[in-house]
Parts: sequence; structure tokens; C-alpha cells
Amino acid sequence: MDHHSHHCCLPVDVKTLLEEGANIPEYASSDAAGADVRAFIKDDIVLAPGSSALIPTGLRFAIPAGYEIQVRPRSGLALKHQVTVLNTPGTIDADYRGEVGVILINHGKEPFVIKPGMRIAQIVLASVLQANYSVATTLAVTTRGSSGFGHTGLH
Repeated sequence: MDHHSHHCCLPVDVKTLLEEGANIPEYASSDAAGADVRAFIKDDIVLAPGSSALIPTGLRFAIPAGYEIQVRPRSGLALKHQVTVLNTPGTIDADYRGEVGVILINHGKEPFVIKPGMRIAQIVLASVLQANYSVATTLAVTTRGSSGFGHTGLH
């Protein structure tokens, strides 16, 4: 059996409420990790260079417990227009029931026009593990120790 004809895991059902006229998230291909979400706006929004805006999607989700939805930039917008998601990746928690908004920022030198229905971001469903953070007095020693940012050098 060819490996593209089935997946290891069945898709997880995510109940989605749509504002009237909004689009359900769509995968661009059968193996895509992210589903595209669109701007749910009536008129163009112009993002000036260096500015950001919260763009509504018209979507509300009931994410099952044990999962989150990550909001990620679209590579085409980043490459062609230097437009990306400001808090990358944004996290939608399983208990959030409000409308999903995407914070876009324009890092480019030209104004960027967000049009109604434009694909503005992609969302990825991901499983979540919660940690049990407990206070300790010592931590196990490692070779790296407390070396921080850039400690392995710039290659």
C-alpha cells in the first residue's frame, strides 16, 4: 500500500463556528501541516511599513483538551512582502471560545494591503503536554551548563 493513501493518525475533529461569509480553514495539499485562514474583513486594511494590526478571521474553535492551535506566518507573504505574524507562533488554547484574530506586522518598506478573503496565516493543530513545575534546590549537572544564547558560535 502506497504511503500517501493513508495517514498514521485520524484527523482530530475541531468544531468550528463561522461568522456569516467566513471561510473554514483549508489545507492546500493532502500532506500540508498548516491550514490556511483568511482575513474576515469588509474593506481593505493597509498595513504601513513597521505597523501591525489584529486581523479577524471570523472563526471560533472548540479545540479538544490536550491540543492547541498554533498560528503561523505564510512563507509567501514573508518572502514577497516581509509580512509575518507578530507573536509567532500564536497559541489558541483549548478553552478559548472567542474569535481568532491574527496579528500581522509589515517589516517591509512598502505599505501592504490586506484584502477581504486574503489568506493571511496558517494554523497547525498540535498536541500539548502540561508540565508539573516543582521547586528544586539543585539541578543535574550537564556539559553545557548555563551557557546561553549563541554559545555554540555562529557557523
